[in-house]
Amino acid sequence: MSTGLPSRKDIPTQETWDLKDLFESDEQFYTTLKEVLDASKAFNQKYKDKIEANIVEKVLVEFEEILIQLDRLGNYAELRLSVDASSEDAQTLSAKLSTSYGKITSQLSFVESEILLLPSSEIESIMAHSEVPHYLEKLIKRKPYQLSPEVEEVLASLSPTFQSAYELYGTTKMLDIAFESFEHNHINYPMDYATFENEYEDNPDPEFRRKSFESFNNALRKYQHTTAATYNQHVQQEKIEADLRGYDSVIDYLLQDHEVTREMYNRQIDVIMSDLAPVMQKYAKLLQRIHGLDKMRFEDLKISVDPSYEPEISVEDSKKYIHGALDVLGDDYAQMIDKAYNHRWIDFAQNKGKDTGAYCASPYFTHSYVFISWTGKMEETFVLAHELGHAGHFTLAQQHQKLLDSEASMYFVEAPSTMNEMLMANYLFSNSEDPKFKRWVIGSILSRTYYHNMVTHLLEAAYQREVYHKVDNGESLTAPVLNSIMRDVYEQFFGDAVELTNSAELTWMRQPHYYMGLYSYTYSAGLTIGTVVSQKIKQEGQPAVDAWLNTLKAGGSKTPVELAKIAGVDITTDAPLKATIKYISELVDEVETLTDQIEQQN
Repeated sequence: MSTGLPSRKDIPTQETWDLKDLFESDEQFYTTLKEVLDASKAFNQKYKDKIEANIVEKVLVEFEEILIQLDRLGNYAELRLSVDASSEDAQTLSAKLSTSYGKITSQLSFVESEILLLPSSEIESIMAHSEVPHYLEKLIKRKPYQLSPEVEEVLASLSPTFQSAYELYGTTKMLDIAFESFEHNHINYPMDYATFENEYEDNPDPEFRRKSFESFNNALRKYQHTTAATYNQHVQQEKIEADLRGYDSVIDYLLQDHEVTREMYNRQIDVIMSDLAPVMQKYAKLLQRIHGLDKMRFEDLKISVDPSYEPEISVEDSKKYIHGALDVLGDDYAQMIDKAYNHRWIDFAQNKGKDTGAYCASPYFTHSYVFISWTGKMEETFVLAHELGHAGHFTLAQQHQKLLDSEASMYFVEAPSTMNEMLMANYLFSNSEDPKFKRWVIGSILSRTYYHNMVTHLLEAAYQREVYHKVDNGESLTAPVLNSIMRDVYEQFFGDAVELTNSAELTWMRQPHYYMGLYSYTYSAGLTIGTVVSQKIKQEGQPAVDAWLNTLKAGGSKTPVELAKIAGVDITTDAPLKATIKYISELVDEVETLTDQIEQQN
């Protein structure tokens, strides 16, 4: 009988990240938090109601110094809590930051308000000599939606309240949902979020997979009304702020910082729903054929093409593959990878209370930190390459840009990560002619890179768009409404190729992205850029690498359209997206051809 995951305290140190570069201890965190609160009050007293054109640059330098420390504090609190949500120390620390955060940001809100009180011509004149010109350009674009300084200060002080829905969602998900074990072949298997998503969801045994899916969703269903109410609270708050600022729609409000048009947003969703759907329906049918399934059910979509072939891999052995794939990006990039492994930037552990998924946090104060749960599957080299793509991006951006111009638009931010997955695929392809290995590689790209980013997240985006349409129409969201939207989106995309098992509609409960603005659609946007760039690197070599590194160094100093242009990609048209879908279609066809070969050999 399986006993489940170990406690965090029982995890070997080398499998965990080292947060001492951020803070030596929680005590140092609390001391710094007080210092930042005091510094923000002193800054407010020094400059509030006094900002004129001739001191804007001086103000922004001191403003950045406080923001760097605030970013440092925020990352530390999140990193501490995400590896062990049950830790009382981590909970206390996070709560303390939350209560102080609004006080700090309310002291700082006057900066942007007072800059925007200056005539646009004066701001443009400042931009010509500024170290953060793009930051100022974005400010000007926000000017029509800026509220009075007094109201902006109130909204800033309420910012922790605006985050409370996301925090409540995380508490429900990681602490309150009680999962029961399930029985398979006379063995009881424990159930929790991490184990289901990392180990059970793609289990090659159909009966095991379906039992675990049912057990997992039986627990989720008990919390659907609480989770729906939490989510409704979040989106209604977004609607209130969008209305206050004078936006026509919540979507327009949330797209403001992305620096892309509504047309680009809609195109990303609509073209994939129409053009990629038939390709992925064919892929689903191919999985059904390869695995000899009577029906292709929803819970079968995460299985790999050939699970019996997938190699096991240790953390140590992963270095060879990561370097093999990513060293093409140059010596500095390779050194960053070495530092990530050798200086414990990465949390590989699997333990109770650890959050699900993978992410990269990149505090400007230090370096990136990568969150992953290493199960030993070879496919996880793609996940690690993805997160190191974020690390490489932010390392280069922060070396070459000031904080206020360092973070690229959310529309672009997944391009460096998903591009690395494609480099991993290119590397693996070049190292074998074995049909089974090639099929495994393509299967990994389809299931991990493209299904996860172009399908899973894109269907979330299509669902999310329908949610915001309802919110814009003055409707409230309940669990039955959200279930219905989710099911409709899946039915549109998969048609008759996949049977939507009861509980498929509860998938909306599993995704924290809905509390992060319009994040979900940006995965497919980033992967579109990443796919085109990876092909350019394959075909053109060093000139394409150099262009890409220049793109990464630009950080947030350009719009997404300008960043993509540096890399040689025109995202003002649907051509890159169509090319990416064509490439995915060719991969599915190649899996089919390789399957025919393998079956003939057998």
